Amino acid sequence: MRLVVVVTGIVLLVVAAVVLPSLLQAGEAAPASGYSLLSPIRSGNLTVFPVVASKSYDTAEFLTLDDGLRSGEVIVTEAGQARGLIRRRPGEPAVIHPIRDAEVNRLVLVNNSKRPLLLLAGEIVTGGKQDRVIGKDRIVPAESDPVDLSVFCVEPGRWVAANGKANFGIVPGTSGGVLASPVVRSKAMAAKDQQQVWDSVRSSQQAMAESVAVAPGAASEVNATTSYARVMDNKEVQKQVNAVAEPVQRNYESVIRQLRDKNAVGVVVAVNGEIVWADIFASTQLLQKYWPKLVRSYATEAVVTRAKGGEAILKDAQRFLDDLQGRHETAETEPGLYRQTEITGDGYKVFELTSLLPKTGFAVHVAKMAD
Repeated sequence: MRLVVVVTGIVLLVVAAVVLPSLLQAGEAAPASGYSLLSPIRSGNLTVFPVVASKSYDTAEFLTLDDGLRSGEVIVTEAGQARGLIRRRPGEPAVIHPIRDAEVNRLVLVNNSKRPLLLLAGEIVTGGKQDRVIGKDRIVPAESDPVDLSVFCVEPGRWVAANGKANFGIVPGTSGGVLASPVVRSKAMAAKDQQQVWDSVRSSQQAMAESVAVAPGAASEVNATTSYARVMDNKEVQKQVNAVAEPVQRNYESVIRQLRDKNAVGVVVAVNGEIVWADIFASTQLLQKYWPKLVRSYATEAVVTRAKGGEAILKDAQRFLDDLQGRHETAETEPGLYRQTEITGDGYKVFELTSLLPKTGFAVHVAKMAD
């Protein structure tokens, strides 16, 4: 019986992948946002609605943080380790000289690659004296000078270099970095408050401890660390998150394969029937790079959310996606590099990162959160 349900779900997704674009081409009015939704993918209390864009952009030049850290072309270090950086000659790697003490809400990044680096708010960098979460979307130019990063601590119990090293990197034995759950991302992006970030991390940790309490010793292991990344790396926690994430990941990847030419670029996310988040990228290619991290972020939110709700429907998700204008807007611009716009509406916030690099001028990433 279970197999029949799964197969039926996949069939419905494939049908949606074919039928929806055809309907729009046949004359049905496209949504005002330029984005359309497909039938939802459900796993437990998590629902994601695939987003299809009317246009796609070339994002091949953008480097992700995971790829940059893995290759060694991107260096993230404590603030005190990056002052005095010099480049001896064009193309030669940067040299880091320590000058001053580290700071909780400040890291420094150097992009030694020849590609612009894309950073997403909510990406967690592990190592240094504390794990940190990046506080805002931004683009770092190729072969950059040291760039100050706005970050928040997600590991309040440690202030000593991990393994004696000040730099940050990919946790050994993992496929990549961690993206915080929407509730933690929202505190960093919208509230911009360290205490609220700590509170949300602690609440998530407690909820995870309760969810794995049935496994001997698992809850005590979760409570024994203050590191958000280490909680997510706990074997019992991974089982809980995987149980929600893997069906969604498999089904969505199938949809992406079906819709690569139709510009599948993101998702609208609901937990317990309540729409809470949307992530939209400039291309299917960019979405695919982040998808493994994104789906685990959403699954984590589903695991730690205990309240029971109804079932999210397509109409409500489309309404959430279409309403991106808001009533108040602020923007921060790095000329010739990027513009980050924060839009406040009734019961939501939108964060839009627009590339200002040559031959771009498009929104690389849009995140929308329900307040």
